[in-house]
This record gives sequence, structure tokens and C-alpha cells, in this order.
Amino acid sequence: MNDAKTVEPTYYNSCYRHGVDEKRRVQIPAKWRPEKDGVELTMILWPKHQAGNCLRVLPPEEMAKLMADIEAMPKGDANKVVLKRFIGSESVQVALDKGGRICLPDEMARAASIKGEAMLVGLLDRFEIWNPARYENVKAADAAFALEAFKMMD
Repeated sequence: MNDAKTVEPTYYNSCYRHGVDEKRRVQIPAKWRPEKDGVELTMILWPKHQAGNCLRVLPPEEMAKLMADIEAMPKGDANKVVLKRFIGSESVQVALDKGGRICLPDEMARAASIKGEAMLVGLLDRFEIWNPARYENVKAADAAFALEAFKMMD
């Protein structure tokens, strides 16, 4: 008989608005926390939205997939080294403290305009941390494209 516990995948869904304390710590929803202690998440300053920067947080398996995607790019593709340099220099490993919080590095929090409150937004396999006002703009823009995006699904 196998006593090994089956690890269920973590799905990052819903949105949560949480305070950010004076040490830049933000609470992570209990359902989003790694089952094992000491698991480090990768936090990346993500500049890919017209509304501005956010912080994208990837669990280890998603960071491994991101690295595999970058490594699969052709050696001569100039974007490969740019992505490696950018992600390498604009990311940090974070672990949850005993209270279920992560600390937002000062420079990253400033770049994403996060102070006082943060909006945690599930992306199913990862999550983002936004300035709440900035996220409202993102949410409105997403709503405009959602109908078209859902047409791509059966």
C-alpha cells in the first residue's frame, strides 16, 4: 500500500484585496499557499500590460516551464538573452512566513506602485499582485476582450 499523499494542484483563482503592512508584507490566500513549508515562489516585475507594471508570482513548476520555453528559443534569437537577463535581474525568490505572507521587495513594490493595499489576481496557474486602482483599469480592458477570447473555447 502506498502511503504517499497525492499532491493536488494549486489553482490560483479569484481576486483578493489585502493590506500591505509597513514592512511590505502581503497576505497570501490560504488556498494559494504551497502545501510544503519552505517552497519558494518566483516573483517577477512584469511589464507586459499597458496599464503598467505588476508583480507576477510563479510556483516552482511554472517557473521551470518558463525557463524551458526560453531555453527552447533558437540560440541566435536576440530575444532569448534579453528575456534571460530581464527575468534574471527583475525577479526574486520569495517564501511565505509563518503568517502566510510574502514580502514585496522595495524596488519591485515601487515599480508596480503597490503601497498600502494590493490586489491579488488569480491566473489559474500563477497569480499577479497589482496596485488596486491600476487593476481596475486592467479589469475593464480585459472585459472588453473577454467575449472574443471566449469564442476561442468550445
